[in-house]
Amino acid sequence: MSRKKTRPRALDIDWHSVGKRIRELRGFDMTQTDFARKIGVSQAYLSMIERGQGEIGPVVLLALSQEFGKSIEWLLTGKE
Repeated sequence: MSRKKTRPRALDIDWHSVGKRIRELRGFDMTQTDFARKIGVSQAYLSMIERGQGEIGPVVLLALSQEFGKSIEWLLTGKE
């Protein structure tokens, strides 16, 4: 009998929830424009990701993690 090697199943990312966590990081005292500038993206792109309308690339995730002291795992899953 041959054994098939199986790859681990890719995680399903809930981008809407990721957007909510990013919105939570921004808080109510910072505009989208200022927040976007801090992480090196446009205000339009930040708006899109806060609404969960697209995947976020690794460079942006790393910028968010470093700027706000949150793990990439927390950003993607909500788990510390």
